[in-house]
Amino acid sequence: MRILLPTLLITLLAGCVASSTGIIPMGRDTYMIAKEQGSGFPGLGTMKGEIITEGVQFCAKQGKEFQITSTKETQPPYILGNYPRSEIEFMCLNAGDKELQRPKLQPVPNTVIQMK
Repeated sequence: MRILLPTLLITLLAGCVASSTGIIPMGRDTYMIAKEQGSGFPGLGTMKGEIITEGVQFCAKQGKEFQITSTKETQPPYILGNYPRSEIEFMCLNAGDKELQRPKLQPVPNTVIQMK
């Protein structure tokens, strides 16, 4: 019993670890980062803030400005493998670049219906 309880706790905690893609190039000056929690905590807002900060720092190291282009998040309930996941796409642009502007983000639809 003394061995079983610590082993069970370690196993449960190992399943709560977040995973991250790191920064993935998607084209000229365009990148993506995604992160997923192993449980429903600490929540989506904290995680999204972390990946935005990672993107800002990545661009700053290149001497460029961060421009977020899109975001995606999972929706609750966070059970049965549907864990909080946040993804951003962004660009690293030179100061004064015409594409550097205030973000006007709109949610990406889950379903797109095309009429012919």
